[in-house]
Amino acid sequence: MSKTRIIVDGEFRGGEISPALFGSFVEHMGRVVYSGIYEPEHPLADQDGFRTDVLKKVNEMGVSAIRYPGGNFVSNYNWLDGVGPRDQRPRKREVAWKSIETNQFGTDEFMHWISHTGAEPIFAVNLGTKGVENALSLLEYMNLPTGTFYSDLRAKNGHPKPYGVRKWCLGNEMDGIWQIGHKTAEEYGRLAAQTAHAMKALDDSIELIACGSSSTSMHTYTDWERIVLEDTYEFVDYVALHQYYGNQEYGSADFLAQSLDMDNYIETVAGICRTVKSKKRGRKDIKISIDEWGVWEIPGDDVAQSVSSRDWQVAPAFSEQIYTMEDALLFSSMLMSMMRHTDVVKIACQSLLTNISAAIMTERGGTSWVQPIFYPFLYMSRYGRGRILEQRVYGDCYESRFGQASVIDAVLIVNEEAGECISFLVNRTDQMQNVEISCQQLPLCRVLEHIQLSHPNLKQTNQIDHRAVKPVNAGKFTLSGNIIKGTVEPFSWNMVRVAVDKRGE
Repeated sequence: MSKTRIIVDGEFRGGEISPALFGSFVEHMGRVVYSGIYEPEHPLADQDGFRTDVLKKVNEMGVSAIRYPGGNFVSNYNWLDGVGPRDQRPRKREVAWKSIETNQFGTDEFMHWISHTGAEPIFAVNLGTKGVENALSLLEYMNLPTGTFYSDLRAKNGHPKPYGVRKWCLGNEMDGIWQIGHKTAEEYGRLAAQTAHAMKALDDSIELIACGSSSTSMHTYTDWERIVLEDTYEFVDYVALHQYYGNQEYGSADFLAQSLDMDNYIETVAGICRTVKSKKRGRKDIKISIDEWGVWEIPGDDVAQSVSSRDWQVAPAFSEQIYTMEDALLFSSMLMSMMRHTDVVKIACQSLLTNISAAIMTERGGTSWVQPIFYPFLYMSRYGRGRILEQRVYGDCYESRFGQASVIDAVLIVNEEAGECISFLVNRTDQMQNVEISCQQLPLCRVLEHIQLSHPNLKQTNQIDHRAVKPVNAGKFTLSGNIIKGTVEPFSWNMVRVAVDKRGE
């Protein structure tokens, strides 16, 4: 059994973890909305048609922010179609996902639904088929006091008080040829700058997110970020990154090492942000919003074929991925990568919330259940608060497609308010590992708990037995002075919480 030694010093702390790092994403795609979060005919639906069983799981999961309404959907969406009396809303053909959009769930319904979760809303505006005027009208509807047309329309629709949405995405994946109204970097940068300028003139309290490249595999990657930020630097606050990883066929070692690519992605874009700041002689730092991320099991070509080959339907079921224990490990490492880079990554939205690449699955008229990825997110959102501890990791590594990968992936946090030191650990190998964490300048008291997620079958899912993959209180870590020692199971995710004496700091 090999050993990994991790050294941290309480005096050397990185960025503070943003609460918005534990966000998710609701898009009008497949069954995410209809029969996902909204199903009036369901026996557990409330008076507004919201599935209470799903709401309970969303709150348990600890989602802090939710992006809406797209995604690819937003680039051909007129938000006015989804407000006002339901019997007067138009049924339309939604071309991004080849479906019939009934518009029975729209802006006001989303804001009412999210009020039950405590999460912060993040709205996207249509810069595919719409532009400045449409973005301004939506912003007025959402954020401005009554007295003008669109704010009065909100009041007429039963919502006299402004919603006060603070975070706004300027379009979605605008470099993608699949995007309705996709653009070159120059075209998008100009439109985004115009829209951002106008939106901040209307409401200077908002924060704006410009589209970056749709993934690291895009031919536009890096040039797109530079060109767009040079146009929008004065007006935007974040640049958006999207990243999904599949490639399960690589084998477990290479599959789990893909979080190294995530590290590189963040660091590369952060460098571009600094370069543009320097070129502009700017004073503000552009932060990163990873407002779509997750594990993607189904090949993109298969998804496209599934969409194009079916008839036009209301909320068709497609791309409903069933996650394994293995997928949960990469999912965890991706979130840990964002936490390690919390000095620049301030927003992240796991994609999606229900049914498509989702933590929560539902059956029409039936039960709901959670996938293995649900549990690491729950514990990391609940306990992953405070400041990152700078770490040195000494232990075995292996060569992967993405470079040298450490056997143990780790991130450590100190939460002064709670009086805790929290370690998140992923064992990327099929061997049990010893872990020793030396915490200097931290007055550790006692181990509070060791939570572990693992399964003998790396391909195990929760599809049939909804509790097949679930966390346990493993209790395999002890404290000796300032050293935390323990073992982690093969192919496992772990959380170790240790009390810190506040009086000793």
